[in-house]
Amino acid sequence: MKHETAKRSGGQVLVDALRIHGVDRAFGVPGESYLAVLDALHDASDDIEFVICRQEGGAAYMAEAYGKLTGKPGICFVTRGPGATNASVGVHTAFQDSTPMILFIGQVARDQMEREAFQEIDYRRMFGQMAKWVVEIQDAARIPELISQAFHRAVNGRPGPVVVALPEDMLTDMVSVADTPAYKRVEAYAGTAQLEALQRLLGSARRPLIVAGGGGWTQQAVTDLRRFSEAYDLPVAASFRCQDMFDNHHPNYAGDLGLATGPKLIEHVKTCDLLICIGARLGEMTTGAYALVDIPVPQQTLVHIHPGADELGRVYHATLPINASVVGFLSQAAELAPTTTPLWRDWTQTAHADYLDNLRHPHIPGPVQMGEIMEWLRSHLKPDAILTTGAGNYSAWAHRFYRYRTYRTQLGPTNGSMGYGVPAAIAAKITEPTRTVVAFAGDGCFLMNGQELATAMQYHAHVIFLVINNGMYGTIRMHQERNYPGRVSGTRLTNPDFADLARSFGLHGETVQKTEEFYSAFERCEAAGKPSLIEIRIDPEALTPKMSLSQIRQHAVAVGK
Repeated sequence: MKHETAKRSGGQVLVDALRIHGVDRAFGVPGESYLAVLDALHDASDDIEFVICRQEGGAAYMAEAYGKLTGKPGICFVTRGPGATNASVGVHTAFQDSTPMILFIGQVARDQMEREAFQEIDYRRMFGQMAKWVVEIQDAARIPELISQAFHRAVNGRPGPVVVALPEDMLTDMVSVADTPAYKRVEAYAGTAQLEALQRLLGSARRPLIVAGGGGWTQQAVTDLRRFSEAYDLPVAASFRCQDMFDNHHPNYAGDLGLATGPKLIEHVKTCDLLICIGARLGEMTTGAYALVDIPVPQQTLVHIHPGADELGRVYHATLPINASVVGFLSQAAELAPTTTPLWRDWTQTAHADYLDNLRHPHIPGPVQMGEIMEWLRSHLKPDAILTTGAGNYSAWAHRFYRYRTYRTQLGPTNGSMGYGVPAAIAAKITEPTRTVVAFAGDGCFLMNGQELATAMQYHAHVIFLVINNGMYGTIRMHQERNYPGRVSGTRLTNPDFADLARSFGLHGETVQKTEEFYSAFERCEAAGKPSLIEIRIDPEALTPKMSLSQIRQHAVAVGK
């Protein structure tokens, strides 16, 4: 290891540390509070690309999506005060999604602290419950040590976000300090006794079910999950927005647990006698508001494998809790073999058949049939195409009616954060330029970060953006009609012509008002040679795949009577 003796500015020490830890890309919005870092990045541009974004929320989402896609910490730089508050949405997403991420925030000078100086915030208090760790570096000589700790914390145990505050004057201090080596991942493994207990539980089960999800996955872990599933003929369900962790075409795939869960999969979860949860927290969305698995002691025999020890026993009392990383546990599980022939072949086959049945798309009101569009995309897109979503009723089409075939082809926020799909898709395309990237957004969701179309143009991120426009905040309108039928308040939207808006940024723009118009429009987008957008104007009555707006209202009125 080379020990630096020449004096360097704090900003230079930080950028040198980023190089050592393998950072090749950072996302951010510039600010005067970290000019010394920007200056150091100028000379590191061959190693670290600094992607300039148009709003800190978009930058933080891009960093989170990069972390989710690559497994490496997504790096984001923002300025103090307003920059940090804007970026907080990405930190919350990274925390609930268990995504490795490091947010660097410029801070006021040390001699101005505790005066409510210009844009001053105490970030340890602000992000205390939103991040794995928050640190403010007071001494430039400690930058290598604390940055090393930040990377180790972000990736090990339950992955998540770390926040690092950088006082402005600290970054200009000149110090002589040695660099640290690159961070190392630490995998945790199940004990021999735990693996033997798991095999005994499998030996006595009749209706087992795996639920896979959470953070910390790799391609090898996905391969090992498949081997484990095939050896025991186990059905595998994905937790909320983790559908790309198991090939949806595999005969053991049972579907996903979330907003668009099929009713038969719900019944499978309720009636299984052995629930093996790998990596997922079994949160509210995956468990149907905690209704599918009883609290605190489930009716199902629960085996819960999670990298965070504090998650085990937090909500559910597992029969067999295992504190292990997904990678570590599945490397062991893939080597297990049943001592007798599993007795649940029909159970597994039925689970997959029910999943296939749930793919049948309904007819919805209006001339645009999203089910037919999704069926076409399933056959048209390559297996490695990446789909991104934000939050809204429109996302059910990408969840329920698309089949994810390979790992890291789905990027969506499990914290249900609107505005995620557009910046996530841009980060994905910059990171994986040879893969097709399709961003799904509702009209409300899109305009929360639509300004990042400028970023897509600037970095030649040839994403195809799909804006499903129904003129409302659809999810809130759905709940509104269920609880206060006919009393519309705060959910109507007046929208621009999204295709014209896209063209004003320099993108290729298309408008689709009938199903059959979509196919050629999409192909023109693929051939455009630049980012493109398709506005899909959908009937406001088509509020969900299952029920129209009027049906939801009528049902609520009937129940109310």
